[in-house]
Formats: sequence, C-alpha cells, structure tokens
Amino acid sequence: MSKKNEIVKERIPRHIAIIMDGNGRWAKKQGLARMFGHKQGVTTVHNITEAAAEIGIEYLTLYAFSTENWNRPKEEVDALMALLVDTIAKETPTLMKNNVRLLTIGDINRLPQATREKFLGCIEQTSTNTGLNLVLALSYSSRWEMIEATKRIAAEVQNGTMSIDDINEATISNHLTTNGIPDPDLLIRTSGELRISNFLLWQIAYSELYFTDKLWPEFTVDDLYEAIIDYQHRERRFGKTSEQLKVES
Repeated sequence: MSKKNEIVKERIPRHIAIIMDGNGRWAKKQGLARMFGHKQGVTTVHNITEAAAEIGIEYLTLYAFSTENWNRPKEEVDALMALLVDTIAKETPTLMKNNVRLLTIGDINRLPQATREKFLGCIEQTSTNTGLNLVLALSYSSRWEMIEATKRIAAEVQNGTMSIDDINEATISNHLTTNGIPDPDLLIRTSGELRISNFLLWQIAYSELYFTDKLWPEFTVDDLYEAIIDYQHRERRFGKTSEQLKVES
C-alpha cells in the first residue's frame, strides 16, 4: 500500500527543496556512462514533480546545476545542457496539463543561448499556471547568491536609496533570487551525503533536513511520501520551547 495514505493533508509542507544527488554513481553501479544516470534522473524529476503537484505542495525547488558544476568535464557539461533543452521541450506540455508554473533561481546568463532561450520560453508559457511552483536552481550557489545580493544592497546604500540602518533580515531576503518564494519547510538530500553543498544556506535556517541513502534515480514517489511523513512527526519550534508552542496552539 502506498505511503500516501499516511500523510496528514493538513500538515503538508508548503515548500520542499531537494538536492538531487547520485546520478553518476547510479550509472556507475549499472556499468553505464554518467549521462545515463542524468537521463534516468530526469525520469525521477518527472515522477516527483507530478506527485508533489497531486498532493498539494505549493513550491518544489530542485538543485539541478550548481555554479561549481561548470568545473566538470566539458563533454559532460555540454551533454547536460543538451539534455536540459530536450527535457524542457518534452515536459512543457505536461507542465501545462498539470497546471505547474516553472521558475528559476541562479545565474542563467551563463547558460548557452539556445538553452537559456528554451528555458525562458517555458517559464513564460507556464507563467499563468496556478498549481505547483517548480523552481529549478540552475547555475546556482548560495554564496554566489549572497554576493550578488550584497552588491545590490551596497549599490542602493551608495546611491542613497537605502540607509545602512534600514538593513535587516527582510532586506537580505528581498534581494535574494528567492524573493517572493517562501523558505523551504523540508530539505531532502539523496545519495547518503550529509552536507548542504552551497544550497539555499540563508533560506534553510529553520528547515527540517532529511537525508536518504537512495541515489536520485532510485528515489521513488513513496520515498517522497516517507520524507513528508517523517517531517510531519517533527516538532518545529523556531527557537521557542515545546511548552510555548502548546500555549499558542
């Protein structure tokens, strides 16, 4: 029986972020080239996105390509970009059918022109959809994001449109690429690695973290449900005590 039936609908996380790790290792286990792992990973993205939309998740952010990934062998990077274009072309009708809106965070100006244009076209085509918001982190890293935010804030202070005394947490949040997107309630990382890898460092300050040994191509819809169930059994205190939460509820 699917674990979906164990999920408490009233406590579904509003925003889930996923570090999709393990494509290359999955392929190696099968005796295949790394790109076969990435292609299988696309299938997992499709399945997880559909499941998230079906159960009412509002935001799903997927760490698809980091700024550090540009340092991988050129052949792999080129193949990943080609796979991205092909995937966008194939999945856009499905996104429309499922009322999914595509968004992005990251330095997409670094993407090849053809990839960037196809990607922006899909974002525009799905912009009026009102269901799940699928956020792809492409050419993204949290340190890059924070540097860019700091530069913009400094420029506003320099030109007199902002005072140093006005800078607070909201100022930082409003200058990040995730401006307008709620912070993740739950962060999932696959492949057994126990690190954040420069992903949403500001935004996950109070996120619940969930690590699984499953490689991304092996991660199933039931694995997603299991992560959500685990999340629903946790007490989110945000710095308060359990007693305070009981009084407030």
